[in-house]
This record gives sequence, C-alpha cells and structure tokens, in this order.
Amino acid sequence: MSSWSEATARQRIAGLLDAGSFIEFLPPERRAVSPHLRELGQPAAFDDGVAVGRGTLDGQTVLIAAQEGAFMGGAVGEVHGAKITGLLERARTERPAAVLLLLESGGVRLHEANAGLIAVSEIMRAVLALRAAGVPVIVLNGGRYGVFGGMGITTCLCDTLIMSEEARLGLSGPEVIETTMGVEEFDAADRALVWRVTGGKNRTILGEATLVADSIDAFRAALVAAMQPKPLTLETLEAEHATLGNRLDRFGDMEDAVDIWAAMGIDNPQRLPLLDTDAFLQAVKGAGA
Repeated sequence: MSSWSEATARQRIAGLLDAGSFIEFLPPERRAVSPHLRELGQPAAFDDGVAVGRGTLDGQTVLIAAQEGAFMGGAVGEVHGAKITGLLERARTERPAAVLLLLESGGVRLHEANAGLIAVSEIMRAVLALRAAGVPVIVLNGGRYGVFGGMGITTCLCDTLIMSEEARLGLSGPEVIETTMGVEEFDAADRALVWRVTGGKNRTILGEATLVADSIDAFRAALVAAMQPKPLTLETLEAEHATLGNRLDRFGDMEDAVDIWAAMGIDNPQRLPLLDTDAFLQAVKGAGA
C-alpha cells in the first residue's frame, strides 16, 4: 500500500491517474518561479510548489493540481496561485469530467502577503464559476501539513471533499490560534485535541467529508465514486446554510469534538480516535450534523 501522506505531489498524481496519461502544464523546466522569494533571498522551487496538468482517471479526462507540502508547507504565493487559477479557468473551456485539487497548504506565504491573498481570492472565484458551469471540483486532503487558511476556505467551496484520518482542515492553524488567542483557547501541542477538532474523522462525522485510509489506492477508489456532477442550485445552497445554522445552535458552545460526538448520539465517542477507518465508519454510521 502506497501512503498518501508520505508521497510527493507528483507521486500522488501518478498513483491517481491512468498510467502515462498525465501531461503537465508549466513543468519545472519552464522555471515558473516566484520573483518575490528571490528578492527576499529565500529558496525557490522551479514549479513554485504546485504541479498542474491534464490526465485521465478510469478513462475520463480530468484536470488536476497538486500542492507540494514539502515546499514551504504548500503555502500559496502569486505564481503558485496563478497556476491553480489558470487550471480552473481552462476547465471552463475544456469541460473535463472533473477538476481534482490535491491540496496540502498552511495558507498564504507571509513572504508574498497581499499577492498571495489576491491569488487565493482568484482561486475561490474560479472554483465557484466552474461549479456554476457544471464542472465538479473535488478536493483530496491527506497530506502531513493539512489544509488551512485560504485553501481551507477554498476546500469548503468545492463539490466534494475526500480526507484521510491523517488529514486536517481548518481556517486558522492550531499554532495561529494559540499565538493569537492563548493556549487556553487552543493548545497546539495537544496533538490528540488538534486531530479531534480538525482531523478527517471529525469532518466526516459532521458530514463534510468522505473518509478513506491513508493510501493512494483508497483515494483513487473514492474519487472514481465521487466523479458525478452535483449541480449548484439555490436550493442546495439554502439547505447547506440551514445545516450550518443548526450546527452552530447545537454545538456552538462545545469545546471538544468528543462533546459534539456525544451530543450526536454516538455510543462511547471517546473510542473513535483509536479505530481504524473501516471500524470508525461502522461506529458512526447514521450520524450527521
């Protein structure tokens, strides 16, 4: 079994797509690097930390972007973001079966500040435009750095989210919350707490994600099943807003995911973090926010 969390961005692409089908746009030899990092004396990557291109998955054409967590934690800069936005805008013309976003990002690069923030906003706008055009956008999240900041928001704008237990998803990272609000608000050193709150299991219980094992094959199987268009309608948005409002009313004053799980009627919720993927899914079957 090939681990998703231990794989590089290009290894994940190669494991997901049909063998030999990937064609990379702006590959490393094109030297599309960040000018800001060079000016600040910071190391640059020849692909600026993201690979984008076209391939096939189970015979269906897809466009795909994969962030490289090993380069600056997958943080978004101007060039990095422009490559993802360009891919999403290209999809409106090519109309592939889906656009796949293999995300792993701590947020925006502080080195690029406003340029990175603008890049993320352009990604968000492109995602919504593509969904409105009827092309599904699917996020795969299983990297060691998680998905936080602007790319965390972007994830929540997409059609489908597939996560592993090792994955994390949030707006602000645990260290950021602790720094700005204090350890009493969120102890970033409490790894069990961090994963209970932001990890794939909690996101799955809340109905936000599909949980898979930490393997490229498991992500691929879930992805094939998920590649069905889900039209973005006013009724869909209103139902989602109602769900989120209800969730806030029910769980807004709870400090730990275990309290949420107990309120949802899950039997012996304290044991859930110890279960493997299959046992976990069986234990929480029928639960939802």
